[in-house]
Amino acid sequence: MKIVAIIQARTGSTRLPNKIFKSLAGKPLITHVIDRLRYSKYLNDIIIATTIAKNDDSIEKWANKNGVSVFRGSEDNVLERYCLAARHFDVDIIARITSDDPFKDYRILDKAIEKLIDEKYDFVCNNNPVSFPEGLDVEVLTRAALENSYTNTESDFEREHVTQYIHKNPDKFKIFNIRNLKNLSSYRWTIDTKDDYIFVSEVYNRLYKEGELFLSEDIYDLLDTDSTLLEINKDVKKSDLYR
Repeated sequence: MKIVAIIQARTGSTRLPNKIFKSLAGKPLITHVIDRLRYSKYLNDIIIATTIAKNDDSIEKWANKNGVSVFRGSEDNVLERYCLAARHFDVDIIARITSDDPFKDYRILDKAIEKLIDEKYDFVCNNNPVSFPEGLDVEVLTRAALENSYTNTESDFEREHVTQYIHKNPDKFKIFNIRNLKNLSSYRWTIDTKDDYIFVSEVYNRLYKEGELFLSEDIYDLLDTDSTLLEINKDVKKSDLYR
């Protein structure tokens, strides 16, 4: 059984272009995303799925230089990009990862993978309904569920947002949602804007140490100690799930 994380990544973000290469504690954002995923007990590979657009040549070049698997596909049809990447690398279970979440927690990911395998779910997530900070999202699905979505979706929105066909058709899939012990969905830990980047940079500057991993609890403790950090990106518009 081959279990992989597929990271969707592009350089053409409208609000914060080239954000995956922005520096956090002296390293590109994408490096931190991948380094945090490598703590997983179950991942056999980590794949960057980028687009065929010319400006994303830089992502393929970076991946090749850093020994990271890469696949290139449709710019707008991200669902197709995932499906073709899964076929290309002959994947059985896919963890969907977005490249702008620098605080991913491998323990939540591993719990989702275990749940999917042990209880034979098609899709395990932690964002329907949300209870974790935005940016700690986890979505794990079987290859069959991904292929089903690709074959049957008729919506551009669902093609752009890989798992929305599953979310909107719970009667067609066996789904489980992981809930946090406390609802912390008011926290915003993803990078879409300059203010998000400033917030994340502050956290990394205070918690990151080379060769070590800071965890979600460390971030909670930091925010409890210095709540002014929460002011940095409090006015950024949240994604629909977290409003």
